[in-house]
Amino acid sequence: MQEYEDLKVLVDEIEADINKAEGGNKAAGTRVRKQMQKIKQAAQSVRNRILEIRSTD
Repeated sequence: MQEYEDLKVLVDEIEADINKAEGGNKAAGTRVRKQMQKIKQAAQSVRNRILEIRSTD
């Protein structure tokens, strides 16, 4: 499922900035918050796709 693969990529991309944000880097924290919004949207896409698959069965 492509939606799930997209979600995994987004999570992998954010790891370095999370570590920087934990170290006190404010710019990295801003990037993390922005990326988390994209992750939220991607998770919703996965959820919708699962519901779509389930309803066609």
